[in-house]
Amino acid sequence: MRRPLVAALLTLLGAAEAGAWPAPVADGLVRHARRLLPASLGLLMQEREREIREEAERLPAELVRALAADTAAGRLQPATVVAIEGRAAEALQLMRQQRLTEGVVRLGALYAIPMVLTDPALAPAATVAPGISREYYAFLSANLDKIPVVLDDAAALQLDRRQLGSYWQGLLDRSRDHAPVIAGELFQGGRVLDHRAFDYRSPLFAVASLAYSRAVTGIAATWLALWREARGDLTRMPSPHEVHPQAPRIEP
Repeated sequence: MRRPLVAALLTLLGAAEAGAWPAPVADGLVRHARRLLPASLGLLMQEREREIREEAERLPAELVRALAADTAAGRLQPATVVAIEGRAAEALQLMRQQRLTEGVVRLGALYAIPMVLTDPALAPAATVAPGISREYYAFLSANLDKIPVVLDDAAALQLDRRQLGSYWQGLLDRSRDHAPVIAGELFQGGRVLDHRAFDYRSPLFAVASLAYSRAVTGIAATWLALWREARGDLTRMPSPHEVHPQAPRIEP
């Protein structure tokens, strides 16, 4: 089932045949993003998972329309950023009033913003023919268990609230850069290819993997910047395991 926010965005973007971050994928993004949070905030969000999802589905129609238009154009307008920051301010105010549960729900619901901005299949370049987005999402769902979730940008987890607008624009820019790969892989010879023709060794998998990790990082970065502004508990922050590529061993 499509979430109302996604369905509205797709209608406005002219891509209603697509599914956009299928529900199991979207749930995985939120779950992985919670792992980058301080233990206390992660637990609060986990306990209010249903309420957070419902709150995300109630984003104002004007904001949904503005976000859809900006996503299609590739540029977040100042008014859109102000509207998003208005939602963030409401969450902060609730938490400052000691209405922690309500504030955390409102904060958690902001996952919808980076989730949309990091989806390369919503860019016009990825929807040049009907069926491309559908096959991309089918491929993503089928290969979800093979995606290695990595931290897209470690510095993003230290952002100040005032830096979020430019950070969100950066997410949108990088996502759009990858959109042509989706179309180039799935639309060949004048027809849309079946997603089962591709595997984890394909450029399609590389784009899907990068997009997933970018979304996870973007969601966590948004939450953390606002939680920090609210002077929330930042103890027991997880430390991502840093992995460096190793040169291949040469057998004697």
